[in-house]
Amino acid sequence: MSLLARHFEVAGLPTLILGSALDILESGRPPRAQFLNFPLGFEAGPFQDKQTQLEVVRQGLAGFESFTEPGIKSLEFSWSQGWKRINQREASATRSDTRSPRNMEPQYQTEEDRRLATPK
Repeated sequence: MSLLARHFEVAGLPTLILGSALDILESGRPPRAQFLNFPLGFEAGPFQDKQTQLEVVRQGLAGFESFTEPGIKSLEFSWSQGWKRINQREASATRSDTRSPRNMEPQYQTEEDRRLATPK
């Protein structure tokens, strides 16, 4: 998403990413991003909680006016029950999950992507 956002920005189209994986946002260095400390897949808030979801989107979009330079800002929302559910699901997961464990090392599809994402 960050590479795509930078591409659109070069073309003159402002972008803003709403994300819930701070390490991924930091690695990608998007032009503008709002971080939400919610479990992955719930970037707009709890399932069927329209009030919270609308407020998240409103505050997220306000970033277009509040950002004066590239960066990542945190939105002040919390959802402890969401993290509790994720932890319970992971604790009871079976060994049928064949995904590689997540690590903090940035992954790039090409060397050009790595070059573009690396701070100068």
